[in-house]
Amino acid sequence: LIKLGLLPYGEIRDLEPEDPTLTYNTIGRHISGYVSTRVSSVLSPWLSETSLGDVHRIAVSHGEGRFVATDEAMERLIAAGQVATQYVDALGMAASRPPYNPNGSLMAVEGISSPDGRILGKMGHSERVGDHVAVNLPGPGDQGIFRAGVRYFSL
Repeated sequence: LIKLGLLPYGEIRDLEPEDPTLTYNTIGRHISGYVSTRVSSVLSPWLSETSLGDVHRIAVSHGEGRFVATDEAMERLIAAGQVATQYVDALGMAASRPPYNPNGSLMAVEGISSPDGRILGKMGHSERVGDHVAVNLPGPGDQGIFRAGVRYFSL
């Protein structure tokens, strides 16, 4: 989504070197585990079953998941409410380093949306939920993004 320009722009476009992108994790290898993420914006209908500030335990598994952007691009994304979710520490504060921010994403960005919110991209695997999945981890894991997406796009 990000390499096509759909995120953060909401359209397919040629990218410039200063556009936001994903790159290799700062630790230089694949990571796999669970992290805490906080809902930072409810602009996206995919997050309509969540509330601002909700924290979820989400599975992550990737080698190129570090979100990078210029200061100007970050300011625009934040002002537009497009930073959907962020990696957080045990106190729910945006985290800049592992283990809380496992890939070293700028400003703890875990997920972003298009300007209208209809396109959502995130590094965590929100589909890895179920009655017998990660039952030993505290806190909710199901963000309800798939139910919310189906409801929104079925209207």
